[in-house]
Amino acid sequence: MATADELTSFVKDGLSRGLPRRDLEDALGAAGWKTVEIRSALERFADTALPIPVPRPRANLSARDAFVYLVLFSTLYIVAFNVGSVLFSFIDAWIPDPGFDPPAGYLARATRWNVSALIAAAPVFLFVSTLTGRDIRRDPMTRASKVRRWLTYLTLFVAAGLLIGDVTTLVYNVLGGELTLRFVSKAAVVAAIAGAVFLYYTADVRAAERDGVS
Repeated sequence: MATADELTSFVKDGLSRGLPRRDLEDALGAAGWKTVEIRSALERFADTALPIPVPRPRANLSARDAFVYLVLFSTLYIVAFNVGSVLFSFIDAWIPDPGFDPPAGYLARATRWNVSALIAAAPVFLFVSTLTGRDIRRDPMTRASKVRRWLTYLTLFVAAGLLIGDVTTLVYNVLGGELTLRFVSKAAVVAAIAGAVFLYYTADVRAAERDGVS
């Protein structure tokens, strides 16, 4: 199977022979290359009147990618964990555990900390998500970032593990006759958060596959 480097080499050779960009795009499309791959290869060379291909400067974005995506996914984890913790605190206040008498003000302090973490992390997550989304719309090949792909699949692994553990614990309690409204509510919270993350990034992976950059 041909690689991206071979595609770039083919485009460079075609441009050096004076072939129109449109003809190269049509020929590569007929050969089975994705449109986004073709355009990315063509954009590596400036459209000038010179008889030889003029490469565009391409910055090394690996360090930037590492920073941006580490911030994105770390704030995602912080937001998901603290949303779950806040909802757990509401459930604890709504349905107290008769076997556990927390110290006075315990739930209020825990909730205050979780809300503080959300106020700090959620805007950063939304800002970086918007930034990366804009980059992808501008150049879908940015989905091919190795850092992004590794962190995406790691997140899918964690979310899948939480869902499996949640269902396993639920079934265990059902079989033991120990199902309570308090437990079911907390299990639903875990399933909702982990499920939402899993579905979102599964859709992201499928979008990358459609763009031919997975």
